[in-house]
Amino acid sequence: MTSTATSTLPSIISGPILRHCDCDNFTLWFVSSTPIHELSVTLSQNNQSHTHALNDGELHYVPLGQRAHQYLIQLNKPALLDVESIIEYQVFNQEGKSLFQDIQGLCYPKNKHTNFVVKTEVDHLLHGSCRNAHHSSDDALVAADLKFAKHLTPQERPALLMMSGDQVYVDDISGPMLFAIAQVIQLLGLPSEPLPNASITDSSQLDYSATGLYRRANEVLPNTQHKTKTALWHWYTNKPIFTSLLAENHLVSLSEVIALYLLYWSPELWNQIDIPKQLPDLPPAKQKLWRHQWTQLLKFKAGLPQVRRLLAHIPTYMIFDDHDVTDDWNLTARWEQAAYENPMAKRIIGNALIGYALFQGLGNAPKKFTHSINPLLKQFFDTQSSAHQDELIQALLKFEDWHYSLNTSPKVVVIDSRTRRWRSESNLGKPSGLLDWEGLMDFQAELIDQSKVIIVSPAPMFGVKLIETIQRTATLLGASLLVDAENWMAHPGSANGLLNIFQHRRTPQEFVILSGDVHYSFAYDVHVRGRDSSPNIYQICCSGIKNQFPEKLLPFFNRVNGWLFGYFSPLNWFTKRKKMLIRGRRPDGHRSDRLVNNSGIGVVRLDQKGAPTEISVLHGDGSKTNFEPPRHSYFD
Repeated sequence: MTSTATSTLPSIISGPILRHCDCDNFTLWFVSSTPIHELSVTLSQNNQSHTHALNDGELHYVPLGQRAHQYLIQLNKPALLDVESIIEYQVFNQEGKSLFQDIQGLCYPKNKHTNFVVKTEVDHLLHGSCRNAHHSSDDALVAADLKFAKHLTPQERPALLMMSGDQVYVDDISGPMLFAIAQVIQLLGLPSEPLPNASITDSSQLDYSATGLYRRANEVLPNTQHKTKTALWHWYTNKPIFTSLLAENHLVSLSEVIALYLLYWSPELWNQIDIPKQLPDLPPAKQKLWRHQWTQLLKFKAGLPQVRRLLAHIPTYMIFDDHDVTDDWNLTARWEQAAYENPMAKRIIGNALIGYALFQGLGNAPKKFTHSINPLLKQFFDTQSSAHQDELIQALLKFEDWHYSLNTSPKVVVIDSRTRRWRSESNLGKPSGLLDWEGLMDFQAELIDQSKVIIVSPAPMFGVKLIETIQRTATLLGASLLVDAENWMAHPGSANGLLNIFQHRRTPQEFVILSGDVHYSFAYDVHVRGRDSSPNIYQICCSGIKNQFPEKLLPFFNRVNGWLFGYFSPLNWFTKRKKMLIRGRRPDGHRSDRLVNNSGIGVVRLDQKGAPTEISVLHGDGSKTNFEPPRHSYFD
């Protein structure tokens, strides 16, 4: 990463990314270095082209900085796009120039323009979570792009790409990435902001020098004084509210969050900055860490042209998990008290949530934000007022419409398991439920009288029982934050409500649950005990896109979980999910393994009834793992 910074920015500095697209909607996101006026979109399908001059209601514009301008195009018209047809798209400025024509490598071989296919029947999809730029594993989005280029025609591509959480890691930033962020802020003219109740008064005072890197947890992030009366009674006292063990370079300002997103999705800005391979003033231990992280970012940067090409050719949907905002986000009621009662902590969380809204949330279901959030975004970015920033943050923290569904077959239902928590009534330090009662009822209403459904739950609804048991034990010792003790079974109300939904007589016969979060992959077949007409439930977890579980630890969990909580184990009768029969699928037919620890993107194919015909993981290195169903049915 030793390229020389240039003085000329390209016109497009991030994107294009296809977002919500169906028969009636075309949604496209991109960021330009200069403001563009009088945009139009040309959609070509079935040998016909139609040009749409965009009005203010169809073009959402946000001036992120002096040289960063975000556009979200949202065309909504009945029968706008043909189903199962190749649709080419181009965006033109007022001079009639195609905005994306100068982006090298944006189109697949033998294609002149970017294209996609609208599918109302979801028979094939990609899904995954947890993409950490400086992790040593391979980026599975690159592998997916290469498969598109070599093996798949537009009609053969998956119907959609679902990213189920941790698309970015706001709370785990490497030293070289923070160094890059500082340069991008200056390059794009991203504004500074006052920081309330902080050790520094303004974000312009954040230290990006060698002496300031890897020190934010101790010198910038706010602390909490909450105490616990347990065997670990000192652990949570006077520790940073932002409890990640990797929070040395936790992002603070909104401009840092904006720069991070731009660096995660496109290669242009990487070519404008210079990151040294060595930083002489770092301590020796940090020098070694810097070199390792520098090498991993170099690999990450090399794959970004492929990632951009992939995201320009497949409708992409997203939902947050914790690292999109911060580790342990809303995990317990006590954490919420510590975070939201501290003005500095609230600002840090709010800035990450503004970033999520801009770069992820708006593109999922644009109409949800039109009247509630978009006016506040305009007000803040037009004025850059601290008071308007606080008003926007308050509105985002109260917003309860992050979840969404897609009008497809099967219906896709995406859950917000982060902001509608069921707080523990017995102990504020215990994990909150992932959905409160009202959220569970809204979720059930989405499922009633559907024959088949795809559920996107960032955390697995049916996880690895041994790991859940360890989390429960840590919770009893007052250390729920230490082990990220959040799962659907951790809170009695959420657990019972969820399990009752699966047993409801009017909910679907075929459930496919897509999850991530855990940094390993697995697949379960689940049935309700004692019911001949039990729904077929498939828990599919693929994590991470560019992340992995500690290599020496997962084989131990894999083996011991099989011993203690295998299909025939009587210990299953002592768990909250005792009414459910759970069988683990075998990766590549392995006799005893059920967990796979290798970065990858999930591949799911469904039959007409909504049952999986293929559950597999395409790994970052190009290899593939297939999860084979149990040898015997539940009723043999």
